[in-house]
Amino acid sequence: MMRTTIDGKLEVLVYGTGIVCASCVNAPSSEETASWLQSLFNRKYGNQIKVKYIDFQKPSNEEEKQFARRIMLEDLWYPVVLIEGAIVTEGNPNLKNIFKKLDELGIKSKED
Repeated sequence: MMRTTIDGKLEVLVYGTGIVCASCVNAPSSEETASWLQSLFNRKYGNQIKVKYIDFQKPSNEEEKQFARRIMLEDLWYPVVLIEGAIVTEGNPNLKNIFKKLDELGIKSKED
């Protein structure tokens, strides 16, 4: 079952925080990564996808709190990108993995 936003778009969740990890000094922040992914998806897929950024240090509901705990317990690298509840990539986003998951879900690019 596809997780959608109110307007029917596929929702891609990006969990991160405003603090850049010490080993990620030259990397963009999690929030910048979410914004960049939204721009990329808009160019490639039109308006089929909505990226939601969640600061795992400030979760707003129980689902976000549970995943925030998982990030800390499992020492996941952020940003963590989830599609359909599955971790698709963590740390520096692997676009190959993201595009593969979107393809599996039947999301078609504007060129198709």
